[in-house]
Amino acid sequence: MADPLDLPPLPPPSPRRKRRYGLWLLLVLLIAAAAWWGFGRSPDPAPTPSAPTRPGIMPNRGPGVGMATPVRVQTAAVGQMDIVLRALGTATAYNTVTVRSRVEGELLKIAFKEGQMVKAGDLLAQVDPRSYQVQLAQAEGNLQQNRAQLDNARKDLQRYETLFAQDSIARQQVDTQAALVRQYEGTLKTNQAAVDHAKLQLDYTRITAPIAGRLGLRQVDQGNMISSGDANGLVIITQTQPISVVFSLPEANLANLLPAYHSGQPLKVVAYDRADLTPLAEGVLDTLDNQIDTATGTLKMKARFDNADNALFPNQFVNVRLHLGSLKDLVIAPSAAVMRGTPGAYMFVVDDNDTVRMRVLDIAMDEGDRVAVRAGLKPGDRYVVEGLDRLREGARVTVQGAAVATPAPPPGEAVQAAQTANPGQNRRPRQNATTGTNNNATTGPRPQ
Repeated sequence: MADPLDLPPLPPPSPRRKRRYGLWLLLVLLIAAAAWWGFGRSPDPAPTPSAPTRPGIMPNRGPGVGMATPVRVQTAAVGQMDIVLRALGTATAYNTVTVRSRVEGELLKIAFKEGQMVKAGDLLAQVDPRSYQVQLAQAEGNLQQNRAQLDNARKDLQRYETLFAQDSIARQQVDTQAALVRQYEGTLKTNQAAVDHAKLQLDYTRITAPIAGRLGLRQVDQGNMISSGDANGLVIITQTQPISVVFSLPEANLANLLPAYHSGQPLKVVAYDRADLTPLAEGVLDTLDNQIDTATGTLKMKARFDNADNALFPNQFVNVRLHLGSLKDLVIAPSAAVMRGTPGAYMFVVDDNDTVRMRVLDIAMDEGDRVAVRAGLKPGDRYVVEGLDRLREGARVTVQGAAVATPAPPPGEAVQAAQTANPGQNRRPRQNATTGTNNNATTGPRPQ
């Protein structure tokens, strides 16, 4: 029996089929050769221009890296800088008084205008004085009556003493008359006190300003009955000349604050507006609170301002700068020239060969747009103030006399920048294995 897996042998290929296989094989070889020519000889991607890096990291090298960078420099000089503590404060009236009437009666007259500046003792209002004038007259009448009785009792006492000297009356009658004189003298003092009280009440009908300051809005209109128990009073006076500013500083600043405060020299305080740009008034530190607020860790203090021009207003928000002294014999430089990175604060200093060197700085104080340098920068050093973004350690620079704009890149850099924008089109030039030269440098781009 025949094996079912045994198949009949295939017929030998025909000459036409052999020619077809040969053509396909030749086509595949041609395609492989074309691929090798296009991709094997194409340049590799060129390095992109390096971005500014931190000190100590060398950027990638490309066209134009060795060119001198134009910069603007300044020369370091010794100066002084004030030690300033900054805080947020509130202007507070030095004294605030709610004016109330001390007597009860009808408000006959209002003698002030709202918002008016007054002096101590100026008349503000008048209460009906007639009832108090009557009380004064009654007290003066009782005083006069008692004074007459006292005069008569004293004369009788003189007569009794004369008769007693003549042994005409008993000693008891003389003593009784002397006691009556003393009684009238006591009554006279009581009546005099009643007269003084009536005069005082009558004087209280004239309501005057107890302090100098600015008046607020009127709380009571003319014609109303007023008394000493009125909650709102008649008007509120705030003393604005002088005026105080209350502010707080962290307890960490006490190490610098307390020695300056206890030195006996007045410490200058400057109040700035809400934007911290315009100075409003200048005063002195008045006093410190007696304890630190444990909730906030700050110490409250008060500064005194003359406020002659009324630049400060009660409850106004201000920025406070407390001057503790000055740092002298230090190099002062603009903050814009200081860069910060891994090594800390540093500058680029230009040496005699117009090469920049990085200098790590020891900054004693940073105040606004200036810094005080304790170490790292010496007087006479030239430091870069413009063109910092393109510098690195050891870079060559061209010192300009004034601020210069960033120069346009040379054609090579322009081409490189254009290629960097589309890195997929960049090819690294293939180097010759023998000479190491760039094949495309002399022959130009390969024709497509």
